[in-house]
Amino acid sequence: MNLQNLVQKHIDDLVASGAETGLQVAVYRHGELIVDAVAGSADPATGRPVTSDTPFFSASTGKAATATVANLLVDRGQLEYDAPIAALWPEFGAHGKEKATLRHVLTHSVGLPAIPAWTTVEDLTNWTTMTEALAAAEPWWEPGTKVAYHAQSFGFLVGELVRRATGQTISQVLRELVTEPLGIADELYLAVPASELPRVARLDQPAGIEEALVMITEMFAAVSPPAGIPSADYGNRADVLTAELPSGGTLTARGIAKLYAALLGEVDGVRLFSPERAAEIVAPALTARDEVMGHEETWGLGLPVGRLGSSAEESPTTFGMPGLGGSVGWADTATGVSFGLTKNRFDPTQAEAAVSIGGLVADAVQA
Repeated sequence: MNLQNLVQKHIDDLVASGAETGLQVAVYRHGELIVDAVAGSADPATGRPVTSDTPFFSASTGKAATATVANLLVDRGQLEYDAPIAALWPEFGAHGKEKATLRHVLTHSVGLPAIPAWTTVEDLTNWTTMTEALAAAEPWWEPGTKVAYHAQSFGFLVGELVRRATGQTISQVLRELVTEPLGIADELYLAVPASELPRVARLDQPAGIEEALVMITEMFAAVSPPAGIPSADYGNRADVLTAELPSGGTLTARGIAKLYAALLGEVDGVRLFSPERAAEIVAPALTARDEVMGHEETWGLGLPVGRLGSSAEESPTTFGMPGLGGSVGWADTATGVSFGLTKNRFDPTQAEAAVSIGGLVADAVQA
């Protein structure tokens, strides 16, 4: 059985069993699309089927696009990894952050993992409210000395640097430099155009996970109020989907897999980075114990090293970003494979489909 058929059977079985509502899986190898599989319903209420171009709210899986924009602007000389953020954003230098840099942001070591406790969803969708709050915040540590995952703050920090450097929103720069050249402008969004909302999948939440959701909320309590933790209801809100929120993304599996393919090399005649720059971006830049999560994490320049379901030590040539609801994107420099999975059964307590199918693909291409 070839890989396309193997993946298709796997996701068909997941939908048939009731474990999943709708899924997409895409795999590129050496710039060629080798798996493009879909199953199930994009909207359980209407029965609208999943197609390859159905965008799914995929939470932090979208951080790959945000990091790519930052790295491209460095490559073009519009940003610098080690220049003070305050040189472009003077207000940011308050409270000991005058030496903080883009490198610190990309390695989640800048010391601003938390958004304010008073933050509501309406605050999150107000760019000025969030960036002013982060500029005025006191860092938890001297930038560069410790690490903690910047779940929501990451997107605002990168996005504001992009805006200061270019005069455009990060979504505008993403479309101009990345998604239009790659032919995925309608498959990868940091802010969904209102006109495209009818195409977006509707998320649902499995029954019986209320206690687990409380545990997730408590786990993130130090860095985010409940309003800032993605959920099915959150990812179905039109104001969230259309807002500039570059710590998350709404995307297709094919779109995110193609973005990762372009981080590995040329795809459809497009090369985003030179081989030397690409190698620098995905190489380990900082390894440290995460101050919030408690485990050791290895970061490249915006993306963690390792495949979801295996550690950086177990899969050192793989890099990629999962999303809290179970979506994921990753790529492997050793095999030339990139992988994307999106789904609308939004379960922040497990990522079984992403781990199992990702492992199936990783094993198949090494066989």
